[in-house]
Amino acid sequence: MDDDLRGGQLMGNLLSLTTFFPLLGAAILALFLRGDDAAAQSNAKWVALATTVATFIISLFILFGFDPQDTGFQFVEDRDWLLGLSYRMGVDGISVLFVMLTTFLMPLTIAACWNVTHRVKDYMIAFLVLETLMLGVFMALDLVLFYLFFEGGLIPMFLIIGIWGGKDRIYASFKFFLYTFLGSVLMLVAMVVMFSQSGTTCIGACPEGVTGLLGYNFASETFPLFGIQIVGGLQTMLWLAFFASFAVKMPMWPVHTWLPDAHVQAPTAGSVVLAAILLKMGGYGFLRFSLPMFPIGTDVMAPLVLWLSAIAIVYTSLVALVQADMKKLIAYSSVAHMGFVTMGIFAVNQQGIDGAIFQMLSHGFISGALFLCVGVIYDRMHTREIDAYGGLVNRMPAYALIFMLFTMANVGLPGTSGFVGEFLTLMGVFQVNTWVAAVAATGVILSAAYALWLYRRVVMGDLIKESLKSITDMTGRERAIFAPLVVMTILLGVYPSLVTDIIGPSVENLISNVETAQAAYEPATQIAEIQE
Repeated sequence: MDDDLRGGQLMGNLLSLTTFFPLLGAAILALFLRGDDAAAQSNAKWVALATTVATFIISLFILFGFDPQDTGFQFVEDRDWLLGLSYRMGVDGISVLFVMLTTFLMPLTIAACWNVTHRVKDYMIAFLVLETLMLGVFMALDLVLFYLFFEGGLIPMFLIIGIWGGKDRIYASFKFFLYTFLGSVLMLVAMVVMFSQSGTTCIGACPEGVTGLLGYNFASETFPLFGIQIVGGLQTMLWLAFFASFAVKMPMWPVHTWLPDAHVQAPTAGSVVLAAILLKMGGYGFLRFSLPMFPIGTDVMAPLVLWLSAIAIVYTSLVALVQADMKKLIAYSSVAHMGFVTMGIFAVNQQGIDGAIFQMLSHGFISGALFLCVGVIYDRMHTREIDAYGGLVNRMPAYALIFMLFTMANVGLPGTSGFVGEFLTLMGVFQVNTWVAAVAATGVILSAAYALWLYRRVVMGDLIKESLKSITDMTGRERAIFAPLVVMTILLGVYPSLVTDIIGPSVENLISNVETAQAAYEPATQIAEIQE
């Protein structure tokens, strides 16, 4: 009986165990590892790798114990915290797969750091702390807790870029920090307003007698601002405040300019985490906050977001076509693919949101793999310039095959996970606005143009450059890193119900709640002048 009790307590704390286990590894490195010789560096890498693998194994209990048909929050933990605040954690069908994406990718990220020799212990600690903060974002069910995790993630990534980045790392790290932090200041103001209105910071799975923010009806009266009236009133203003933060984090056009600089200067592992996980916090924020908490604001602003997304897809794809740096090209490609995500979310229908979530998960595998592909040849040649390469297929056939697979997946080739996300998203948007869908569809053609152009310039052709004639193919470690990414990209491409069966009921419940709230409010106009 005691064993059953201990097992129940362990399952009851499963989210906290998963979230904070990486900090245990970070503490071991900080307290017990000394020196900076080769042995100490190797030990730091192995401790970090073992910690992230153990975290992934623990997180599997969340996935296997999750009931997709239950649209509420599961594995809920609720405790009193400091200063009367609450520590509340939980996952639903929307968040559970982002937790799995994070724990799945972090061991691969650590394995990609094996060539790092500068301040290795600090490097590993930064990634382990970052993993805890990212996991916390996807599990937090309290406004204050969410904000602490959301903003806390800026610090380790700022250090990763600023210490281990390229020659312009200081500029890129401060630009990354200031862009994302300033956007979140408005979100913090909105959170204060929400607490003053509702008297709670509970997002969901609240104590008995407490109406959580997901079910709270913020005032919908007309709200005057700068000589105009904002339809939806307070809801729309709160929506805009959260939008400022999540749009920068995605990032959406035109607040995307920090991303290419951050990617170019970040080390390979930093770029993988940034593209594969950190960008998804913006999309997750839209799904967790913007749609369910501010349905009227969503209804008012959705057309604007749809067109901004379509413009982002076309514009950033055209910009990617003229890049000379491989990382910068892939970074602009990420902005374009995130445009599909925001389109799908604000289509507010089953296909659109299913496609948006699928696209975020798929992009995590594909973009992470593409940045790792760049890292493989950068470790050998120490340049990311496209013109420095050519004909690599003659010396690196395994690399050419892997690079081709993920290039095709990035384009959206049927049979890969990239196709499913884009197709579902476009289906959802087509039901709402055919013109937006038509403009966005041109992005599929443009993505093929820049992706195939990059592949041809780097991999195909004759091996002419003398500097490349001694380059070696991928090592066993590098192949082992790519193997899980290859499996997931193809598996989700041919069997997408692995994802849609989990997210479907929660997405359906989200859409039902949003539509019910919107139907109860019928604004006469979206923006009207204040009557004198």
